[in-house]
Amino acid sequence: MPRLSILDRYILREFLFGSLAAVVVLLVIFTGSTFADVANKVATGRLPGGVMFTVLGLNLVNTLQALLPMGMFLGMLLALGRMYRDSEMHVLSASGLGPTGLLKPAAIFAIGAGCIVALVALWLGPLAARTSNAEVEQANRSVIAAGLEAGRFTSLAGRGGTLFANTVSPDGTRLGKLFVESERAEKDGTVSISVITADHGDLFHEGQEDNRFIALHDGHRYDIRLDRDNWRLMQFQRNDIALSAPADDDDQSDPESLRTTTSLIGDANLDARAELQWRLAIPFGPLVLAMLALPMARQAPRSSPVGRILVAVLAYLIIVNLMTLARMFIASGKLPAPAGMWWVLVPVFIGAAWVFARQYAPRRPRATTGARA
Repeated sequence: MPRLSILDRYILREFLFGSLAAVVVLLVIFTGSTFADVANKVATGRLPGGVMFTVLGLNLVNTLQALLPMGMFLGMLLALGRMYRDSEMHVLSASGLGPTGLLKPAAIFAIGAGCIVALVALWLGPLAARTSNAEVEQANRSVIAAGLEAGRFTSLAGRGGTLFANTVSPDGTRLGKLFVESERAEKDGTVSISVITADHGDLFHEGQEDNRFIALHDGHRYDIRLDRDNWRLMQFQRNDIALSAPADDDDQSDPESLRTTTSLIGDANLDARAELQWRLAIPFGPLVLAMLALPMARQAPRSSPVGRILVAVLAYLIIVNLMTLARMFIASGKLPAPAGMWWVLVPVFIGAAWVFARQYAPRRPRATTGARA
């Protein structure tokens, strides 16, 4: 392997610093949006508060497969754009720096980034998603993780009402001496209050793991309408209540994204094929984006980089959306799996290479007309 020149190391260092700055900014943005989503699930009772930050961290690991290519792309644009604005690239070109002078460090940087993205897409991302699901499942089996404590009144998130338990078992699955109060507005505008007392209760699940219920045993229920004098009293041996109101989850449930890459290989299921093609294509994204960054970064000295950054973000979004569309086509059987996302990545790479070659192509002298006599 040929040794890197001083110029190669300088350009690679600029790529690295620019990409690190872009990744930090994107990580802050992704963290804010992911935190808002996780906090919303905690507020509506779909996620125990005790695992909030664990799930947040694991979700951020899974988003690295989208964050790293974009950060690398913007970092290369920032680094090359600064070199163009400071006239460094023009000086280097006048000193004999040709297209290969940029291709070599760009290729090394893109291959290194592609290896990291491949590690995340093929192994670390699915592992983080499975670990997150396991943490949520384990936490949902305990009322302690749901925020219930012995001797304390607790609001039931997402459904309204208050719950009090005199005692809670160490594993958080059994409760003693329960009191539950909830309110409900009737169609005519009046308010009904329901009060339930029970000797003890047990936590159980039904359907999905985030649908938690408490089975109340040996108790009484009082139904009270505030506009009437007659109250209704019922005695029961068992009465089940939802610990949190079942809510529709807007997230796209994709069990294939939790599977290991090796289990997807050879699976004839269309969803599994689409997931496998997605994971195989993602690591080649940095190489395509690096090729695209070379011609897009070229600009006149002292010009503003804002316009090119906006165009770069738009180009990245178009590429990602086309890849997502290809994934949907494979999952629905409208596109053969071997086509994958290559019909998006290959044309973009070839087009960027052609534009880059045209930028460095020798200029033909313009034909001049003879001087007038």
